[in-house]
Amino acid sequence: MTHERPETSHERPRRTSRTGAIATAVVVLLLLSLVAVGSPARGARITPVAVVCVAVAVSVRAMARTRTQRTEYERRLTTWAAERATQAERLRIARDLHDLVSHGIGLITVRAATAQATGQKREELATALSDIEEVSRQTTTELRRMLTVLREPAAPGDAAPLRPAESFADLPGIVAAAERSGLTVRFDCVEPARISAGVQLATCAVAREALHNALRHAGPTITTLTVRADGDDLLVSVEDEGPVPGRRAGTGAGHGLSVLRDRVQAVGGALTAAPCGPGFRVEARFRREMAR
Repeated sequence: MTHERPETSHERPRRTSRTGAIATAVVVLLLLSLVAVGSPARGARITPVAVVCVAVAVSVRAMARTRTQRTEYERRLTTWAAERATQAERLRIARDLHDLVSHGIGLITVRAATAQATGQKREELATALSDIEEVSRQTTTELRRMLTVLREPAAPGDAAPLRPAESFADLPGIVAAAERSGLTVRFDCVEPARISAGVQLATCAVAREALHNALRHAGPTITTLTVRADGDDLLVSVEDEGPVPGRRAGTGAGHGLSVLRDRVQAVGGALTAAPCGPGFRVEARFRREMAR
């Protein structure tokens, strides 16, 4: 995270002194012109002009300074908003990661306890151990991938409730929420086998963010959400048909897509977002070997 160096008390007097120097120079030049003219009557006529010139010089300088300060303020505000959005997304990822790891450890515990308590046969014990190994490896892999996104720890004492890790089973609920908000969503999901929990989390995040953006920028338009296998990849796409009649396409700062791109990359995917005909298309692509 970068921090802007605040203006110091030494810099403010320098700016003020430059303004004063300009005004003083104007006054000196006008006084010299009065001396050169030599006539009191002419001097009396020139004095108001001198005052006006000084006022104009100071005003121009003040306007320029105000414009510069406003531009700098807007730039810092934009940077601050982007940093806050990134921090908030990292906190959400941390919570999802907590659920993911807890779920994996819970499965391991239950599977091991069941195998030990029931006195299973050798073949059944081998299957149980294989299941435990697979869950352990998958959980460890997801942990390593998702931690690459996190750079700062969550705030101490954060007591926000943890929600269950989302999966493909939550996609209909995400679609229903978007439709209740006014979108018309065509939902096409052909769920490939053996998709990791981390990729399913990212898929839900892509669907939610892209549908929200479509509603915010295009209004209650028609949108298509597709989740399917595409060759060796898992493809997740959200495409809208453009703004409804009477509504102009909106523009945003892009912070949501930026943090979403980080989240997709954390599980080995790639995110693209660009205009598509009259509408807009967001597409996430995950390599199948990363999705297992």
